Amino acid sequence: MSRTEVSGPAVVHGSDDEELVITRVLEVPRERIFKAWVEPERLARWWAPPGFTMSVLRLTPAAGGIFHYALDSPAGFSMWGKFTYRDIMPPERIVSIFSFADEQGNPVRHPVSPTWPLETLNTLTLSDTDGKTALVLRSAPHHASEVERKTFRDGHESMTQGFSDSFARLAQYLSTL
Repeated sequence: MSRTEVSGPAVVHGSDDEELVITRVLEVPRERIFKAWVEPERLARWWAPPGFTMSVLRLTPAAGGIFHYALDSPAGFSMWGKFTYRDIMPPERIVSIFSFADEQGNPVRHPVSPTWPLETLNTLTLSDTDGKTALVLRSAPHHASEVERKTFRDGHESMTQGFSDSFARLAQYLSTL
């Protein structure tokens, strides 16, 4: 099965697979990277796109818990997202269901793409590799229609860019610690 993968600056696009896989190797202990994903003050330093501010509205990093956040653009546009944690194994893995959300944390459609999947299943793994940490994010539509799965596949390039930017901000943040 082919898939979209990113490692460093290289991008390889799969032709027909809906799973997006992004890989980064960071010269940071995985415990520190894991904390950057589960501690509100750390998440707020790198999760938002450039120019946006991010507010952690709720963060309960445990199976059944959630990460609900708000993103505010400089132009005054706000949007919300929510991760519902299915499994967390510190400092190795975080499995969650992501959805765009409203202010109360209810799942809503993508603000500009009505055929985007309502939910995606995300699995983040962190593994030690020769004194470095391999960060692998896998994302795929969850309980999605064929139209939603196609929209997700068509969005691989955009998601790759977005996550690559986020991971670059994560690496920059971690380098300041």
